[in-house]
Amino acid sequence: MPDAYLVGDPDGLSPLLTELRDAVARELHAQLALRAERLELADVPEVAYQVTLRIDELLSRRGGRSRGRHSPA
Repeated sequence: MPDAYLVGDPDGLSPLLTELRDAVARELHAQLALRAERLELADVPEVAYQVTLRIDELLSRRGGRSRGRHSPA
């Protein structure tokens, strides 16, 4: 991703990675709010699943088609 610096992006991330970072941050924030700002080890698989769904939504919007478990067989 060295080209990200050439286009003036201060954090050095491509637009896609910036969107992914933001989607993950939004979902983690939502999950922590649901769990009284405490994440138990047993909750990690569910949180990871929810983050994956958020990323799938983002990639579906960008690519125009669904990915993962929602894609046609």
